[in-house]
Amino acid sequence: MYNPASPKKKKQKKETSKSKWIKPFWIFFSCVLLALTILFTFISLGWVGFMPSFSELENPKTNLATEVYSSDGELLGKYYLENRSPCKYDELSHHLIGALKATEDVRFEKHSGIDIRALMRVLTGVITRSSKGGGSTITQQLAKNLFPRDPDAGKLKTIFTKFKEWVVAVKLEREYAKNEILAMYLNTVDFGNNSMGIKSAAATYFNKIPAELNVEESALLIGMLKAPTKFSPKRNPTASLQRRNIVIDQLYKYKYLSQNERDSIQKIAIDLSQFALQHHATGSATYFREYLRLWLADWCRNNPKKDGSHYDIYKDGLKIYTTIDSRMQKHAEKAVQEHVCNYLQPLFFKHIKGQQNAPFSNISQEETQRILKIAMKRSERYALMKDAGATEEEINKAFATKVKMKILTWDKGMVDTVMTPLDSIRYMKSFLHCGMMAMDVNTGHVKAYVGGVNYQYFQFDHVKLSKRQVGSTFKPYIYTVAMQSGEYSPCTMVPNMPVTFHLPEGSTWTPRNSSDYKRGLMLPLNEALAQSLNYVSAYLMKQFGPHAVIKLVRNMGITSDIPAVPSICLGSCDLSLYEQVGAMNCFPNQGVYIEPTFVTRICDNNGTTLYEYVPKTNEAMDQITAFKTARLMQGVVDYGTGGRLRSQYKLHFPLAGKTGTTDNHSDGWFVGYTPMITAGVWVGCEERAAHFRSLALGQGARTAMPVFALFMQKCYEDPNLPYSKIVAEPDKYPGYKFTIPAAYTGDPSGCNEKAQERKRPEFD
Repeated sequence: MYNPASPKKKKQKKETSKSKWIKPFWIFFSCVLLALTILFTFISLGWVGFMPSFSELENPKTNLATEVYSSDGELLGKYYLENRSPCKYDELSHHLIGALKATEDVRFEKHSGIDIRALMRVLTGVITRSSKGGGSTITQQLAKNLFPRDPDAGKLKTIFTKFKEWVVAVKLEREYAKNEILAMYLNTVDFGNNSMGIKSAAATYFNKIPAELNVEESALLIGMLKAPTKFSPKRNPTASLQRRNIVIDQLYKYKYLSQNERDSIQKIAIDLSQFALQHHATGSATYFREYLRLWLADWCRNNPKKDGSHYDIYKDGLKIYTTIDSRMQKHAEKAVQEHVCNYLQPLFFKHIKGQQNAPFSNISQEETQRILKIAMKRSERYALMKDAGATEEEINKAFATKVKMKILTWDKGMVDTVMTPLDSIRYMKSFLHCGMMAMDVNTGHVKAYVGGVNYQYFQFDHVKLSKRQVGSTFKPYIYTVAMQSGEYSPCTMVPNMPVTFHLPEGSTWTPRNSSDYKRGLMLPLNEALAQSLNYVSAYLMKQFGPHAVIKLVRNMGITSDIPAVPSICLGSCDLSLYEQVGAMNCFPNQGVYIEPTFVTRICDNNGTTLYEYVPKTNEAMDQITAFKTARLMQGVVDYGTGGRLRSQYKLHFPLAGKTGTTDNHSDGWFVGYTPMITAGVWVGCEERAAHFRSLALGQGARTAMPVFALFMQKCYEDPNLPYSKIVAEPDKYPGYKFTIPAAYTGDPSGCNEKAQERKRPEFD
């Protein structure tokens, strides 16, 4: 039978049918390609929304933390909105890089920002409704981090944003090397616990720098990138461990690890023993960093950028290079902790236990209530009740009602108790506070700065901001005026007898010694200062007057108000510890005042120097006068009120200083120096009415001087500091001893009387 539809004709018909769709297909394909080309061109040009410029790609804007470094290269702390510090590729552990590639983008080295194979895998997964993994490359994720999406954008805008990220990713690949992209990505990601970027994360979780991270630590941090909260080792340790082991599996899968390595590492538990949140109230030199923050705020206001805008320490990633030595800072903090917190505070609690009106002494109930009332009005509880509309009567009643609360103790930390808020205020007034500062004699560089006993609970700075009566530590300035006149030397004999001043208002004032030491006898000045005799200080004040003393201390860097009255011979004026240390440094520095400084250099985030320290100096006195006073103050240590530095603390190197105690033992002081270090210490309660009730316990030689002694012990015994070598081989260091001026013709030892025959006083 004949079949009209032959195979040949069927084939021709089929080909005709196919050819009919070829042209429309190519037209459609070309139109789509053209549309995409136009779309991506418009996106690239920024015609359909924001697109970063070339300069923005070169310098992407991220909030970078300002870093504060010690003089020996240690990171002391940061100022930030986001705890983010940049890290270069060569500062990263190779384990970290391997974990990142194996987990996030194994084909990273083979694509140019967009991985077509990964996109096709995702598309196939969508069509087949099966999970095939993500399609975003590390470069795309970097683009997303650098130029974040609008969280309120709709679906259409989100799609356009995704396209923009593709374009940015391609541009990033053109502008940066692969290694740079990896480092940039790790600098931009959030690791939770206020840690932005890998450098902050390594410090927070493991107290390491990124280069020190091992395999399991690297895997844990990279695993957290998927969901920092969900896989946080602090919040969800089980989920974090599982996620970490998945990353380790990926490392094995892509041959970064052997099977044995994988199996052994996966058995290792997560170690967070070094975990520590990075914030301003933790770490070393907390009081110093707070003072520095205020100093930097002023510097930023007065040093604008080239475009007229101001630097922002929370965003601009500045590098602040300070004079603080991290080792000496730790020694200073430990000295304060050992003596004030661990020894003196328990002694003070025991001393005031059972005493009426404790911790206050020698004040009326009315004055006590005034102190507590002022403190109450400064409290957070008072402010909250006031904001809520409570009356004064209601607030007073609340403060007199017992409630559950936590109170601070040094030995047990915060403990639960029940007491009235007013009693808790009284209790907090019982804490002793301390300020300490140490500086390099010749450079003026501040090496240690301890503003208080614990920044977390007591944030007032007792180095720079606090001003207290200085007591007998002011006496060396009176003696210096006498030395400067040329009429007196350390050996000059003066009467140890009462001196009366006739005051302008018609009254008289006659200061008294704290003991009957050689009363009525003639004594050399070096012995008088060593015993801190008030009669002799008053005698010298009578000879030269307060104005001569004030003129001298102004040249020595003291700027606080000092009334021109005779009582300043006993230290009635209020000065800061910062001023005292700077002024006393003139004596070992041969009469030259050098302003104590904290910052040597400030750089921007590119390393360009913005500020460099220039020493500010002033010749406060001649060398011979400085030498004479230094010799006088050596007597305080060798056979005077500071004698325990030699006998108890065994400080057998050149040393001078002066103790100080104010009325009612409210303030204890010691300021001293070696040829290399000048340091000062103040100890006292917040309120001057709170103090030890006996001179034996409250004098500066018992409260402040031991902190100085412990600090010097630690510094001079530390093999990582130069001082131990100087003590061991003093002949190799000409500047080790106090310099004798070439023009000086007197007895270099002070006076001929033997020091060991002189009686040491019990008090100052």
